[in-house]
Amino acid sequence: MVKTKAPGLAKFLQPADLSMPMTEIRFYHLTRKTLEQVLPELLEKTLARGWRAVVMAGSPERVEALTQHLWTYDEKGFLPHGSAKDGHAALQPIWLTDNDERPNNADVLFLTDGAHSSALKDYVRVCEIFDGRDDAALASARKRWADYRASGFDVSYWQQSDKGWEQKAA
Repeated sequence: MVKTKAPGLAKFLQPADLSMPMTEIRFYHLTRKTLEQVLPELLEKTLARGWRAVVMAGSPERVEALTQHLWTYDEKGFLPHGSAKDGHAALQPIWLTDNDERPNNADVLFLTDGAHSSALKDYVRVCEIFDGRDDAALASARKRWADYRASGFDVSYWQQSDKGWEQKAA
């Protein structure tokens, strides 16, 4: 404990709690594939790491469309997931929602359709996925990038290329 004569200053001078890593925020700029093509790939990688995920979409209808897509996107398999319609949130490795919630204790948050979360620090990683062909989505992503950096988050920018994802900025 740091000793000081100024009340309240001792707490401020204590070493930071490093037990919880800083949230990493990744921006995924879609230019070659759609969200429906990219999201399953990113979710597969998330599950392969042993992580759980929340996918936050812009509306209940979008949640339902993504739910149906994750059951059928691959003829050889599916991604285990659920939504409020399915229930049992704590048991779902992937939770799809249009609410700012983390009922499955997820490690990764996927923000789609311009969705926003006030709980970014609860996650190890946040993935902002936006359509680079949509001027409004691009402008919104640029503003969120600046806001996150100003708030001290570790931010990186990934863009699609013919070779896959390439990190363009950090």
